[in-house]
Amino acid sequence: MVINSESIIGEIVAQNYKAASIFKAHRIDFCCNGNRSIATASKEKNIDESLILKELSEVLAKKEEADIDFQSWPIDLLADYIKKKHHRYVVAKIAEITPYLKRVANVHGDNHPELLEIRELFGQTAEELTSHMQKEENVLFPYIIEMVDKKSRGEKLIKPPFGSIENPINAMHIEHDNEGVRFRKISELSNNYETPEDGCNTYRVTYSLLEEFENDLHRHIHLENNILFPAAIEFEKENL
Repeated sequence: MVINSESIIGEIVAQNYKAASIFKAHRIDFCCNGNRSIATASKEKNIDESLILKELSEVLAKKEEADIDFQSWPIDLLADYIKKKHHRYVVAKIAEITPYLKRVANVHGDNHPELLEIRELFGQTAEELTSHMQKEENVLFPYIIEMVDKKSRGEKLIKPPFGSIENPINAMHIEHDNEGVRFRKISELSNNYETPEDGCNTYRVTYSLLEEFENDLHRHIHLENNILFPAAIEFEKENL
């Protein structure tokens, strides 16, 4: 893979997810805002783009077990994978994190009022991300699966009631952006999930779970924004 300052961040990560570690280290959003070039993102973060390019070159050159090549997957398989891998994770972790946050905020909220805001923000995520995933599972993903199924059986694809797949995808992009903003705020409020000196083990576990949740959300949104959605749009254009 040839990478230069004009290479698009989301496309780099789509080709090799190892690159995500570099962008995450510099707090460059590769999922919701993955359509920017290295040059643009570096300028926005006031980072020397040559440093990013050097670090990318080093990490991509490492001989490690290759990441799954999701770009080679059929789009119906990828949609099903996202549902079973990431959607189920979100549901399970919301149920796990919510009581932890409530407990920590109740105990430490007086000394650390940021916990009250984090609890509120995560509550918004729980509600809105659950609704978001239901839209994908009830509308968008079934249509993607239907497109592939009809093509495999040689049947003509019928125009959906929402006009084009780009319409629900545009809505999903906006909701992804909202989650990106929300979790950037949570990360800032928690000082990048650093437990304060007076924090108990429950405090530490809560922050660890939140950081894990954010990391999974980044990969989840990346798979949709940078791989599944563009491929689904192209598939519809070729077959409708």
